[in-house]
Amino acid sequence: MRSLLGLRSRRALTTNHVRTTAQCLGVSERTVWRWLADAGTTPETATHPGARHGDRFEITPQIRVLLAYWHGNASAVHRELVARARTATSPGTPAGDAASPASPPPPPSGMPLPGGAPPTAVPVLDPVPSLSTFLRGLRRDLTAGERAGHRKGPEAARALDVFAKRPRTWRNHTWEADHVQASLRVTADGDLVHPYITWFIDCATKAVTGVAVTPGPPTRASVLAALRSAIVRTDPYGPFGGLPEHVRFDRGRDFLSRTVTTALTTLDADITVLPPYSPHLKGGIENLNHCVERMLFTALPGHTPKQPRRRPDRTPTGPALSFRDFTAELPAWAHWWNTEHHPDSLHGSTPLKAWQADPTPLNDIPAADVWSFTLEDDGRTRVITSHGVGFRNRDYIADWMTGQAGREVTVRFMPHHTHEIEVCTPDGRRLGTAHLADQATDEQRAALRRARASRARRLRAEAKAAEQLRHTRFAPTSTPADAQQRLDAITAPEAAREPARHREGDLGKLALPDLIPPAPPPPD
Repeated sequence: MRSLLGLRSRRALTTNHVRTTAQCLGVSERTVWRWLADAGTTPETATHPGARHGDRFEITPQIRVLLAYWHGNASAVHRELVARARTATSPGTPAGDAASPASPPPPPSGMPLPGGAPPTAVPVLDPVPSLSTFLRGLRRDLTAGERAGHRKGPEAARALDVFAKRPRTWRNHTWEADHVQASLRVTADGDLVHPYITWFIDCATKAVTGVAVTPGPPTRASVLAALRSAIVRTDPYGPFGGLPEHVRFDRGRDFLSRTVTTALTTLDADITVLPPYSPHLKGGIENLNHCVERMLFTALPGHTPKQPRRRPDRTPTGPALSFRDFTAELPAWAHWWNTEHHPDSLHGSTPLKAWQADPTPLNDIPAADVWSFTLEDDGRTRVITSHGVGFRNRDYIADWMTGQAGREVTVRFMPHHTHEIEVCTPDGRRLGTAHLADQATDEQRAALRRARASRARRLRAEAKAAEQLRHTRFAPTSTPADAQQRLDAITAPEAAREPARHREGDLGKLALPDLIPPAPPPPD
């Protein structure tokens, strides 16, 4: 524009100059001629020819809060601004007539907004810009991530962010761990369940070092089992493994348990606990979860496609696998991932080749030591009796206990796996494994599960029926009216009969049938 102004002052400006400038700036020739006409009329256009006028519509912080209140609905925000301006210009108009009948009622000024936001006054614009100007201002002043965040939440905004890659490290420098629920159902002990996978991945080589499958919600025992398989390098877990320098995971309570943190600290591994709601900080394991969903789960029988949160029931696409078959499919896929898959970050190499090409020395420990490090100890000293070792009101026996009654021992155990324990001396030397002495049969366990399921169904039905009693229903209306017409009205005799029935039932429970003997029967 300064060049055009110089040409105009020398009377050398032509239409070709204006046309070329308009093509370079992506505007019309009329706009460039208007800029030349406005040059010098204001101090801003004198120093910056072609600059925007200062009185154009801008998105203010109050409008941003209002946009968040309406979940990114720009048309609703514009209707709100129009209604507020109409109410401000005509103070005698009722608030109900200010808004459009087709739009939902606007939030009152100063209303607390969702998410704990502080009360913010709704701005009153005079004049209110047109809807096209308002939408153009939103596209200009708000980024695509901000608009997506208002519509769908912070996760949608994070999908449009730019993240830096961590520097390339060496094998066993950093591991990442996570749980993932398989989007399929398998049969385990006669029930259809969604199995959970707990695994570790080496960030440098993208190799799956350890994996454990649980037929139900995972526990800290799942983490310990996956950690053992990740560290041990013997068959069938090798050649990946060894002691890691750093382990990174989220704030799941299983990973933050005392047993897991103690085991990792004993193995001399630094723990990095990531902040909540930050899956992008452990991108390696999150990418593995995404890949196993698309590459394995969708191709297996019994796959349940993911549905929106409003529809939690998911119908399987075919007959379900058994838990044994699934635990055979998953290690086979992990072996394919480690030996045949070519991640983009490895530039054409497989995780196995990247692992073997890395000259970093490995720190191995015996499998027996790994087992002892990943067991929990309650810190109590017990005595072997004629019934074995008592632990949690149960007796455990083993053949090696013969002739050792009266010896002091300690117990180490896997969390939630109380069918067997490890017995050690007070100084930590392992003596052997002990098993539960009196274990219930399969028929007894099945009957117990049926009784528990029946009790749970009965309690849920009673809770649902009780919740219906708390509901108060009113008749719907399409005109302005108070919500006073109740639909659950009962008669006065019914209202008096209901408490009396409960009171009579309570007294009947306290009655003593043998306190007053019955009268003799009549002769007839």
